[in-house]
Formats: sequence, structure tokens, C-alpha cells
Amino acid sequence: MSTVKIVILNWNGTAHLRRYLPGVVAAAPEGVGVVVADNGSTDGSADMLRREFPSVELVRLDRNYGFAGGYNRALAQIEADYYVLLNSDVETPAGWLEPLVECLDRHPDVAAAAPKLLCDTDRTRFEYAGASGGYIDYLGYPFCRGRILRTIERDEGQYDDARDVFWVSGAAFCCRAGVFHALGGFDDDFFAHMEEIDLCWRMQLAGWRVRIVPQSTVYHLGGGTLTTDSPAKVFYNHRNNLAMLYKCAAPGQRLVAALVRPWLDLLAAGSYLAQGRWDNFCAVFRAWRDFLKWHSALARKRRDVRKSSVPHARLPIYRGSVLLRYFFGCRTFGRLFGK
Repeated sequence: MSTVKIVILNWNGTAHLRRYLPGVVAAAPEGVGVVVADNGSTDGSADMLRREFPSVELVRLDRNYGFAGGYNRALAQIEADYYVLLNSDVETPAGWLEPLVECLDRHPDVAAAAPKLLCDTDRTRFEYAGASGGYIDYLGYPFCRGRILRTIERDEGQYDDARDVFWVSGAAFCCRAGVFHALGGFDDDFFAHMEEIDLCWRMQLAGWRVRIVPQSTVYHLGGGTLTTDSPAKVFYNHRNNLAMLYKCAAPGQRLVAALVRPWLDLLAAGSYLAQGRWDNFCAVFRAWRDFLKWHSALARKRRDVRKSSVPHARLPIYRGSVLLRYFFGCRTFGRLFGK
């Protein structure tokens, strides 16, 4: 039987751990270990875990390496066939894990599988971070079955079919440990945001599949570390999205993005300025500054990605602009694809 470890990355998350960890432990099937990797917390959460959750394994890191670097360092110390990466603010009902493990057991070419994400504060709606499986458009904008840009749908069972998708959320991410390590894990330089989309892209370029399994459902609070419009989140999302496109996109897509994205990001910056959000306006330009400074390093990473790619990999990238379609009224996944 496959060995499975649930790994929660924690950074100053005492309140979330006290609220959600008991449910994770209770719902974990027999033989599945629960590990908390502490990312250099300063709020005493590691000591709290020792006192209040003695059955949970604790891995301590010396400082905050971000989501990407923290998981990379923690998972290097954890042996399992499958890793289940789980945010500290996710409620896991009984039976949530078994469909994900079964998916990987039954489909040897699937590298990662994830549950449907619903909002913990309004369980009739999808959750922004991943909904029922994610895609990107030709310009690199992510969207989901159940969430297009800022529009989030109610869950009425419309996306309950299991299928291959382009990416699944790192909030609840079940993957093959061997594939994770063989591809170098998350990109450490990303620190946070977009790292799971980047990894899913590299998995598919290497010939693996990524799958959403809505028969498993979890409830995600979201925004526990950074709020949606925080300058840090704006910075990481813009910078890492550009870096991901440079590393992974085919030449044609990369060229189109290089011609169009500067203008769209300039519009985004202008929108923040019009709202009086000088901090977010500056964050967009800082993202471009850092992206351009990364050029040499990204060129090396791109060569490494291409070395591990299989010929003629077919990727489910939406060959259009979700931003343009959204502007003209296509604000649900079903309408976007004419359903």
C-alpha cells in the first residue's frame, strides 16, 4: 500500500492550527501521518503543537522560507509515496482524502490530484484559491471552474465531474513524492504564490497529468497570510506569473505574452492608482523590476524545463484572453466555454 503523509506548513498560525488541526487529525485514515512543518514561527505555535497535539509530527525550519522554500525543505525530510500539502486554514471532513489517494493509485500517469475547494465562511460558494480545478489563458491569467477573475460561483454541482485540469491549488494538493522531487519541487525563488501552477505546468511538460477530484471536498478559509489586495500579494502574483511564463511557455505563447502583458500590467497599475492604492501601483513596477533582474537565472531554468519535457506535450491552455471575455460578459466557466 502507498504511504501517505499530510503536511501542513505553518507560519505564526496558532489560531488556525487550534481551529482546524483537530479535524485534520480526526479525518486522517489509519496509517496516514500528519506532519506540521513550522516555517520559523515566532508566535509559539511550535511549542503549542508539542503540548496540545503530541500525535502530530513536527518539523522545524530555522526561518521563514515562504510557501515554496518551506515545503521544499520540509518535504526533503519526510518519506512517503504521496504527499498531501494542506493549508493550515482548511477544514477536512471525514472521507476527503481517500478519493485523492485512489486517483493516484488508479492512474499511474497522474502526478497531482486535488479536492474541490469551497469557501469555509459560505459553503454554498466555491473558494477563490482553486474552486473545482484551474486553467490559464494564453496570456498567463489563471482562472477556475467556479471562479473567473473576481467572480465566484455558487456550487450547484455543475463542476462535479473529475477531469484533467491545468493546475490545482496548493491549499490542498496531493502529489507523488517521486515526481515532486524529480522536478525539483516548487521554485524556491517564487517564495509564495503561483508556485503550484508553475509546478503543475512543469509536471505536464514532463508527460504527467494533473487532475481535479470533486468527489473530495474541503472548506478553505483563505487569506490567512496575505489579503487579496495586499501589496505583497500583488507583487508576488505579478512577478511570479511573468517568471512562470518565461520558464514554461512555448515560444509562440511566450512571444504573445511579451508583446501584450506589459500593456495589461500597466493598465492594472493605473487602476490601482485611480483607486488611490499607491502601494499596489508600486508593487506592479517592483514585480517587473525583479522579473527583469531574474532574466539570466530564468533562462537557465527554462533550459532545464525543456530538458525534462516530453516532445509534443498537449496542455489544456485556453487559447484566448479570459480578461477580454470577462469584459464582454463571460463571467462563469460555463459561459466562457459556451455551455
